[in-house]
Amino acid sequence: MRIAVLLKEVPDTYSDRDMNLETGLTARSGDVVADEVGERAVEAALRIKEGAADSTEVHVLTVGPASAADSVRRGIAMGADEGYLVSDDALIGADVTLTAEVLAALIRKNGYDLVIAGAASSDGASGVMAPLIGELLDWPALSNLTEVSFDGSRVEAVQVSDGAVVKLEASLPAIVAVSDEFPDPRFPNFKGLMAAKKKELGEVTLAELGIDPEDYSRPRSIMVSVERRPARERGEIIDAGPTAAKQLVDFLESKGLV
Repeated sequence: MRIAVLLKEVPDTYSDRDMNLETGLTARSGDVVADEVGERAVEAALRIKEGAADSTEVHVLTVGPASAADSVRRGIAMGADEGYLVSDDALIGADVTLTAEVLAALIRKNGYDLVIAGAASSDGASGVMAPLIGELLDWPALSNLTEVSFDGSRVEAVQVSDGAVVKLEASLPAIVAVSDEFPDPRFPNFKGLMAAKKKELGEVTLAELGIDPEDYSRPRSIMVSVERRPARERGEIIDAGPTAAKQLVDFLESKGLV
């Protein structure tokens, strides 16, 4: 069985984030890391691999700048077998639909049986990547999972929501997305880190995938303008005094609340 894991490079959660008002994109000149929920997806794939009776391969896929190779190598250091990176300046600022199209094409090209992703990245947090890829590939998509396992030709999963625990299953090929509630990812050991450092990654071009990023006849969106949100104005303070009650009532009436 061949498993693909989608692992995204994101700005470090613990560093300051800002938006470039000229490009409308998140400024990524600071610290960047492999997304934590993506690392949980790698963990899910490695657990399936360790429990599989036959030979199973785990590949890490990503779309991003050249620096995203470090995140791919992080997945390899954890125990993945191969890594693939699609990097092209034409993909700068790509929306989720274009990103999904690229990943779906790479998945189709490499021929995977199961794809595991994070339910929502820590930067964009769209939460729709798994369903989009599932739609493009015509595969079942299970999302927001806390447990994932493999049983013969089926993937089995648990989805926890408010007041309910849902057990799901789907026949392969399928795509699943784990939530932040999935168990913590393992730490790479020294041997894994050294192997990942030497590992040659597969670099794939848009031409090889047959994708034209300028083809807006497909369902894509593009940002046309961006501006910083105005600073919050200082609110009116009503001091405790003889007219406080009247001031409060007048304020509520002006807002149509009473």
